[in-house]
Order: sequence, then C-alpha cells, then structure tokens
Amino acid sequence: MIGPGIAMDAPHARSNSLGSLSFSLVGVVGVLALVIAGATVWLVLTDPVTVAESVDTGEVSPLVRSLAATIFEALRGILKYL
Repeated sequence: MIGPGIAMDAPHARSNSLGSLSFSLVGVVGVLALVIAGATVWLVLTDPVTVAESVDTGEVSPLVRSLAATIFEALRGILKYL
C-alpha cells in the first residue's frame, strides 16, 4: 500500500480475451476472402465463358459451382504434396 486505501495491484491478463478472439476471427475471414478472390481471378483467366454467362444471365450457380470446383482442385493438389 502506498497510501491509505491505495493499492498497487497489477491487472491480470486473460489468456482467452475478447481481443484475441476477434483478431483470430478477422484473420479467418480475411484468409477466406483471399482464397475466394484468388479463385475468382483464376476462374476469370481460365474459364471466361462461364463467368461471362453468369454475368449475362444473372445466375450465380454456375459461377459458384466453378469456384467450388477450382478451390477443391487447388486444395487436392496442395494436399497431394503433404
């Protein structure tokens, strides 16, 4: 005690704080957005007809199907090396 009623207690740090949870959540969302953006650019370069048809008709299901197939093939290729 320094004076009457004044204590010098150091604050305790929590190991599982809200800040670390929000930072990890932002990181996961950022990586997911990066993967989807990269796959979209790859799809525009490798299969522009599907992208053009999806934009023209307004249907996103062929585009989503192609994106999912592209991401799946990339993951399968990466896992083949591991």
